[in-house]
Amino acid sequence: MSVDSTGTVAVEDLEAHRAALTGYCYRLLGSAADTDDAVQETLIRAYRKIDSYDSVRAKLTTWLHKIATNVCIDMLRGASKRALATDLGPAADGSDLGAPLPSDRFVEPMPDARLFGVTDPADRVVARETVRLAFIAALQRLSAQQRAALVLRDVLRFSARECAEILDTTEASVNSALQRARTALAAKPVEPADLVDPADDDQQELLRSYVAAFEAHDVTRLATLLRDDATSSMPPFAWWLHGASRITEAMAASDACAGDRLLPTAINGSVGFGQYRPDDDGVLRPFALLLLELRDNRVAHIVTFLGSGDRFAEFGLPERVDSRPER
Repeated sequence: MSVDSTGTVAVEDLEAHRAALTGYCYRLLGSAADTDDAVQETLIRAYRKIDSYDSVRAKLTTWLHKIATNVCIDMLRGASKRALATDLGPAADGSDLGAPLPSDRFVEPMPDARLFGVTDPADRVVARETVRLAFIAALQRLSAQQRAALVLRDVLRFSARECAEILDTTEASVNSALQRARTALAAKPVEPADLVDPADDDQQELLRSYVAAFEAHDVTRLATLLRDDATSSMPPFAWWLHGASRITEAMAASDACAGDRLLPTAINGSVGFGQYRPDDDGVLRPFALLLLELRDNRVAHIVTFLGSGDRFAEFGLPERVDSRPER
């Protein structure tokens, strides 16, 4: 860090924390757009206050996370609590999607490229668990203070003293908020998922089979790749399905995905795809982001983010695909 003898911080040192702040704000807010706004506002405030930063009193990362926390808590006042479709009501028993809900009701996906800055494999495993879509949704059930305390202490590993400084409170209050947050999460634990491992041949074969079956609209083959208790949802609709038989019945009843193609990406530490759909000229255009979670080498959760085609560039996906791959 470029700190001179007077303790002055260079502007580029603030920018170096953008990725870490992005991961922090996203866990608190559950929204990609809000995260961008929060991180930008944090850095703007830090720029304006840079002369007042005292390296003797606090580490730069502590100071920045304090600013970010205040920004996020301000944004959360009066905001809807974001969730997954599976949190909003019982599974559907039919194909009627109903009316779409406002976008601020749902947790939004984030590309791995914007969430991970760690290089140690063990740290990366832990980081993946704490950006899983289900974990982000679980955090949204907590109060803003509890959410911040849990992320700061259990995810980012700030000390109780540092956390108290960030939250402008006492260590006792931090510990109390942390305990309440842990208790709330334990009351409805996040279901486990398999770690994405490019070196796992069985897992990679499962994913290749899923893509091939999806692109061929081979519902019979898809049925063999799903867990019996698999779920499928399509934000911004509250509609969701439970069970492999329900999911495959819905897919068999419509040929809307026939001709679509999947290109791989990485979303929230999980398997991701960009789903492309042919336009009137046969050119494959961005349609939706698709997230899969695996368990016991079967597909356990499918989330199709409808209306997300304008975000493909964020996920390293092209704007168009001219032809289907040779098989």
